[in-house]
Parts: sequence; C-alpha cells; structure tokens
Amino acid sequence: MSPRFITNLVVLLAGGFVVVSSQTFGAQTTRWIAFGVALGTLGVIALAQRSRARGMIQSALDAMIGLLAVWSAVASMVFNGSTLVWLSFADGLGLATLAIGGVFAHELSTERVVHSLATGEPSSDSSVKPTERYSAAA
Repeated sequence: MSPRFITNLVVLLAGGFVVVSSQTFGAQTTRWIAFGVALGTLGVIALAQRSRARGMIQSALDAMIGLLAVWSAVASMVFNGSTLVWLSFADGLGLATLAIGGVFAHELSTERVVHSLATGEPSSDSSVKPTERYSAAA
C-alpha cells in the first residue's frame, strides 16, 4: 500500500472516531478525544510530508487537513458544552471528508496508471523502450 493511501485512511478513521465520540460521550471526554486526535493527525500529516512523491493535490489536501487539525485542537480547548460537541462533530466530518477526497485522488491516479498499462499506450518518455509481445503457450 502506498503512504498516501495509508495516511488518508488513518485520517479518515480518526475523523470518524471523533464524529462518533462527539455524539456518544460527554463534553469533557469529547474535548480530550478531539484534542488528542487533532494532535495525532498533525503528527501523521507532518510525517507524511517527508515523502516528496505526494503530488500537488495530496499536498493541498494535507495542508487543509493540517489547518483543520490546528483549529480542532484550539477549539477543543477554548469552547465548552454543546458548542464543543458540535464543533468536534463538524471537525470530525471535515477530517473524514478531506481524507475521502485524498483516497479518491489516490485511487483515480492509480486507475489512470492501470488503464494506461492495460491499453498499451506508448510512453512519452524517450528512455523507455517498447517491449516485444509474446503470447503464452497453452
């Protein structure tokens, strides 16, 4: 599995966990869960930035996820009561939505590569030599 897929999956699961916990637990428990998930998400995104092969779309999504995680950490310490619960719910939905966007972007780029391999389109790279076709013996 690619690091892009793994980081998006981790953020998706973390966002879903915040959504469920915000509607399940009280405000104080939700506060610390949202704060911990926000810091964990920032850590995952920071580690993911070490990879130079993430692409422009994934890097933009990572920046939005990072900004949302910073906001979630601040909001979880500033707000109380039902405001905190609903902001945590919205933050979790936002993380999950951005992560789904990252998974879609990853899968579409993978599908494009598989399609070009399946159709046998020639490469535009001059260093790639065409291969000969052999049929398999039955």
